[in-house]
Amino acid sequence: MRNLVHKILSLTLTLLLALSAQLPALAEAAPANHKDEQPPSPIAAHIARIKDLASVEGIRDNQLIGYGLVVGLNGTGDKQQTIFSVQTLANMLQRMGVNVQGQISTIQVRNIAGVFVTATLPPFSRPGLKVDVTVSSIGDAKSLAGGTLLLTPLSASDGHVYAVAQGSLIIGGYSAGGGGNSKVVNHPNVGRIPLGALVERDASVDLTKMRLLSLLLRDEDFDTAHEVATVINRELGGPTARVIDSRRIEIDVLSAATDIPALMSRIGYLTVHTKPAARVVVNERTGTVVLGGNVTISSCAILHGNFSIQVTTELQVSQPAPFSKTGQTAVVPQTEVKAQESPLQVVQLKEGATVEELVRGLQTIGASARDVVAILQAIKAAGALNAELEVL
Repeated sequence: MRNLVHKILSLTLTLLLALSAQLPALAEAAPANHKDEQPPSPIAAHIARIKDLASVEGIRDNQLIGYGLVVGLNGTGDKQQTIFSVQTLANMLQRMGVNVQGQISTIQVRNIAGVFVTATLPPFSRPGLKVDVTVSSIGDAKSLAGGTLLLTPLSASDGHVYAVAQGSLIIGGYSAGGGGNSKVVNHPNVGRIPLGALVERDASVDLTKMRLLSLLLRDEDFDTAHEVATVINRELGGPTARVIDSRRIEIDVLSAATDIPALMSRIGYLTVHTKPAARVVVNERTGTVVLGGNVTISSCAILHGNFSIQVTTELQVSQPAPFSKTGQTAVVPQTEVKAQESPLQVVQLKEGATVEELVRGLQTIGASARDVVAILQAIKAAGALNAELEVL
């Protein structure tokens, strides 16, 4: 028995010595395994066409505006106190040989309405091109349904007339009834006339006189501008494009050895890799919050609580005693003030927290959309929001 115990102890000691000899090798192997681990892959860049990222300087839309008169309304036009619509009618009649200037104050019409007419003049607009117009009431007309816009000149910011508009309105709603019984669907005071304006002045740009073509990025970014210039130079086979600033890239048309339409057709479909800036868009009026997927948040703690005050007034009637000769019935207001404060809620965010973690944490504490707007503004003010905050 004693010999068996000695053998077991001897075997145990041998095993311990063998394990102690292998410990340094295991310690050296552990860091090697750690180095073999791959770091998380970065967010992939977006791929977009140049024609979707930039526009050509000088090739743009132009805004037009004019004042006109809508006629033919079914008693839903401007009332008598809206004097400018009646004055417009009198001036138009006078140009047609009908003089009613001395009767403006007595004229009562309910089937006309003064309106503003707006349109967008697209690039390379030539005389004869038709564009859509929007007609908006500026008086107290109830509805423009069934109305017809009379000939209205449309001017740009330089004061020149570029188009004239006329035609029947299309309204996406209606207004019926009167007094206390009425029904209004959508917005009957604004209408459209498809292809209702006719272009009368040439507003196109002469591309044959351009020696430099400037591309303007819709979202300024130095990385994107450099990438666009690199892709264009690779396609054209030379240093034709150069970056001016974070929004503008200039292309030498003479070095490209082609005309501008062919050049734009060639480079418009080239793709570039873009990395959009982190941005959070907030609409405080509607409580809408849109957060990009690349928005991160630094380490911070969010403490949120609600405090509300409610004031209610209840009117009670105080009656005098029965058969009282001096008492009077009186209405006595009873005012009650209630103040309520909810318990403070806490959200703890670690360094590099994502948007998903922030939203999940805010949902946990029961924050509403408007609460999220206020919390995001506070996080940005604290310097913990690694993104641009844009408030609409």
